[in-house]
Amino acid sequence: MKAVLTAEGIQSLAWLLIAFPLAGAAVLLLGGRRTDKWGHLLGVAMSVASFVAGVAMFAQMLGYSGDERRRGLHLFQYFVVGDFKVDMGLLVDPLSISFVLLITGVGSLIHIYSIGYMQHDPDRRRFFAYLNLFVAAMLLLVLADNYLGLYIGWEGVGLASYLLIGFWQFKPTAAVAAKKAFVVNRVGDLGLSVAIMLMFATFGTVSFSGVFQHAGTAEKGIVTAVGLLLLLGACGKSAQLPLQSWLLDAMEGPTPVSALIHAATMVTAGVYLIVRSNPIFELAPTAQLAVTIVGAATLLAGAIIGCGKDDIKKALAGSTMSQIGYMHLAAGLGKAGYVFAIAHLIAHGFFKAGMFLGAGSVMHGMNDGVNMRKYGALRAVMITTWATFGLGYLAIIGFPGLSGWFTKDGIIEAAFEKGGTTGAVLGGCAVAGAGLTAYYMSRLMFMTFYGGKRWDDGVHPHESPKVMTIPLLVLAVGSVAMGGFLVLGGFSGFLAPSLPAGSEAHHFQAVTPVGIATFVLMVLGIGIAWRQYAARPVPSEAPRGSLITVAARKDLYGDALNESLIMRPGQWLARLAVFFDNKGVDGLVNGLAAGIGGSSGRLRRLQTGFVRSYALSMFVGAALVVAALLVVGV
Repeated sequence: MKAVLTAEGIQSLAWLLIAFPLAGAAVLLLGGRRTDKWGHLLGVAMSVASFVAGVAMFAQMLGYSGDERRRGLHLFQYFVVGDFKVDMGLLVDPLSISFVLLITGVGSLIHIYSIGYMQHDPDRRRFFAYLNLFVAAMLLLVLADNYLGLYIGWEGVGLASYLLIGFWQFKPTAAVAAKKAFVVNRVGDLGLSVAIMLMFATFGTVSFSGVFQHAGTAEKGIVTAVGLLLLLGACGKSAQLPLQSWLLDAMEGPTPVSALIHAATMVTAGVYLIVRSNPIFELAPTAQLAVTIVGAATLLAGAIIGCGKDDIKKALAGSTMSQIGYMHLAAGLGKAGYVFAIAHLIAHGFFKAGMFLGAGSVMHGMNDGVNMRKYGALRAVMITTWATFGLGYLAIIGFPGLSGWFTKDGIIEAAFEKGGTTGAVLGGCAVAGAGLTAYYMSRLMFMTFYGGKRWDDGVHPHESPKVMTIPLLVLAVGSVAMGGFLVLGGFSGFLAPSLPAGSEAHHFQAVTPVGIATFVLMVLGIGIAWRQYAARPVPSEAPRGSLITVAARKDLYGDALNESLIMRPGQWLARLAVFFDNKGVDGLVNGLAAGIGGSSGRLRRLQTGFVRSYALSMFVGAALVVAALLVVGV
């Protein structure tokens, strides 16, 4: 493969970003048990190598200005079929490099953490191979310069997530969760694949530049259809309503998988797809509105689910649903929200990865227990985990001065600025979600680290080794500073070449009426959680609770709805099709065959093999012919 380079400097080597982790996965999977002793080190090295290369490309990009920051790298001609020609290439621009740094930076910290977390797992080498494969697929997704290349990375992420979620396949729950994630995502993937087909049929190309250039000339209905199909794909990968059901079950995988999937990679792919496709959504207001509605509904649904979970990882999974909902809401706001969507995505990558890895540290010290009702008072014995987790907690609830305060409050302000009833409803949902976030995250914090000891017999909590706590410290720094760095550091100007004109974020104000209301709700949420889970003993068994609590524990009946609205009707349709096939199509074919077979069997009886029978037949036939002639002659 000979690459034709159209980029300059180190950016002409952008293919190395994907090649490093892909090579690591190939070596670890093909090398087998011979790589067991050092496979985890190779996996870490390949991820770090991609991060270093990404930092170098980012530094070079800062030396350019404006549209010069968009650099294309043509690799090879993928295939030609008639008029359909696809050139495989990479696009290194501010949007893709932001994702590259997040994926490889946070991903490398997760790799390092996994050295300690998976230390005693006999298949640790295979685990690191899957991590490398996941990172490589995600990098292809965000670096491809066309929708087909994006789709290949999209499916690669789906495969790697299936392998990682079901890594402990000896557990039936893990195997089922992996299959569920794979099947649910196929629904979203169908939407994305049909969108790509529609792009080619309409525009004659699937490259970003070609599609965006011709989108304005297409019929509005077609552009809207493409936008809605892209949203369907985003809902699958980002676990947004109505394709959210796989995310909570995905907690059956090892905790580093949860951090990788739910913080910096897979669930952010849908947000990337929408923001990258901004020219399409700008031309399709209906599809854009649908994005905001899905985001607003999901941020509330995820928050409500988080309020009812006693499993620490599932509570964080509900939080992920909610925070990705915020990002979709911002992306659907168009020019007013693109920057905040990506800023919150990056900040979330740090504080959510820190909290997932912190949850893994807690589990490590609690004999893999996940029930927060069996925790309590862990701050005294797991000081580093408590402190780093606490900073992530303060960041996600929007405590003033920390990351979430800058990015999430920015989304809320942008929602209200949309104006009218739509702006009021979207902004109200975002503010309500902020209050719920403060409640369920405070609930998680208090049940885990405060109150009295509720440990099972034989459990002796202890701090995790440094190979696990050092990544927590680094992520905690990002939890504190990343949001302010992005919002106040000119991030909107940096992203400008990747976004439509006029997409710069509004000037951040520390004190606004909306900000005050959000802060009051945050304090109220903390206070209610303190009263329920810190100021009084936490029962070891969950009380029945209200109807909304019961619904939250059952994931708002998402599985039941899918079964009633999709699975059962699908079964009935399949049975009807089978009946029609068996009794209709097969009945007609089999009946015709039986009729011919029966007739031939009866005719066969006339073939006796006796000459006298044939002579008699000839005589009778001749007599009939003569009789017929006589009748006709009369």
